[in-house]
Amino acid sequence: MQSDFDYFVIFAEMRTGSNLIESTLSMVPGIACHGEAFNPAHIGGPNIDQILGITMAERQSDPMELLDRIRNAEGLNGFRFFFDHEPRVLDAILDDPRCAKIVLTRNPVESFVSLRIANATRRWKMTNVKHRTTWQPVFRFEEFESFLAERQAFQLRLLNALQVSGQSAFYLDYEDSLRIDVINGLLRFLGVDAEVARISNKLVRQNPEDMEQKVRNYPEMEAALRRIDWANLSRTPNFEPRRGPGSPQAVAAAGAPLLYVPIRPTPDEELRDWLSRLGSGGLVEGFNNMTLRAWKRERPGHRSFTLLRHPLARANDAFSEVLTSSAYTEIRTALRKRHEVPIPLEDEIEALSDEAYRAALLAFLKFVKVNLNGQTSIRQDALWASQWSVIQGFAQFATPDLLAREERIGDDLAYLTRAAGIDDAPPPPAAAGTGPALVPLARIHDVALENAARDAYGRDYISYGFRNWGAAA
Repeated sequence: MQSDFDYFVIFAEMRTGSNLIESTLSMVPGIACHGEAFNPAHIGGPNIDQILGITMAERQSDPMELLDRIRNAEGLNGFRFFFDHEPRVLDAILDDPRCAKIVLTRNPVESFVSLRIANATRRWKMTNVKHRTTWQPVFRFEEFESFLAERQAFQLRLLNALQVSGQSAFYLDYEDSLRIDVINGLLRFLGVDAEVARISNKLVRQNPEDMEQKVRNYPEMEAALRRIDWANLSRTPNFEPRRGPGSPQAVAAAGAPLLYVPIRPTPDEELRDWLSRLGSGGLVEGFNNMTLRAWKRERPGHRSFTLLRHPLARANDAFSEVLTSSAYTEIRTALRKRHEVPIPLEDEIEALSDEAYRAALLAFLKFVKVNLNGQTSIRQDALWASQWSVIQGFAQFATPDLLAREERIGDDLAYLTRAAGIDDAPPPPAAAGTGPALVPLARIHDVALENAARDAYGRDYISYGFRNWGAAA
């Protein structure tokens, strides 16, 4: 059988069954699978030094060289690619009709819970059921919503790229990886003149229980998931929920026509408390695009705002979140190994001295500069993205009426309440609150940090007129 393809990619995510698909395809003569060839933390796998003669350092320097090696290698070669893998090769892969696209998905709730379990138990594959480790996570809706948004945005990017280029993909669901007839259909799609007689038996499913047995707070999870507008999100060919990119975590005052659109990371506890005391009191949260439009339509004269922060203060809070959040475990590893950010091991982070923390923050700011320029294999996360780009994203659905300034938030919010016709509003907070930084910026601020922040966030400094941190307004 003559193949129309020179190589293939499995677009998937962690905990979707991609290891099993790869293991089964590797049983077929003439097919070679190279794992997560473009993972930012390793090349192919944690214990692999090179792929087709390309080392991790060489891939970091020129990722297109590895893609060319895979394309031109003997037989039909492929790899797995996740939403946070090397962004510099993604367009080349998507634009190439000689690359077979396989899109593997899974119910996002199942995938999210499985990932939480794997992170806690540190077991990513299982080859013998005797080695099974169980653990029940607590389902947290905010974490799931962020998880979902990132993956939906990536799926929509894949779908749009296929549509505009006139390509098609082979879609698989998690359960399909166990079906011999579907895998043989995949082989025919790839143009391979062979079939498999069985599914690979090298791996064992790790968490086969019902969802009710997997999480500690199943009733709370059921109630939280009702907040997602699944019908409106089902846009891709596999009919799993898809959500438009950049949907804000908007917060509205229940008793007044005022909407707050936060930019991460923001110490905004006092601000939210003030919003909750407007009018009849309370907050409205959990918006999606549809309910946000309805909220606006029902409140003529509404006003919205976001909070601008000094780029260096915001970067300090963002770096502390990178250091302490389990969501950035792999990025911490990549920053240590590939970008010379002196981050200590997990159990030593809290004990960082001021000077050691300052040195790590300085290195992180230098990483942010090249990352936001698209020169690294690590995703451009919203946590450290420029405020300019985040506000550009807001403009698609909720352009703020006011960009409030952290240093004069009281005056700005007083003006906004008058503009919205809100009478008898309580005095606005004089400050936004204290950020989550492990080390306050006042203890470590110097010229080097300020210059690094200007290099990383030049657009923010210029667009919004920021002076040096701590300078008089």
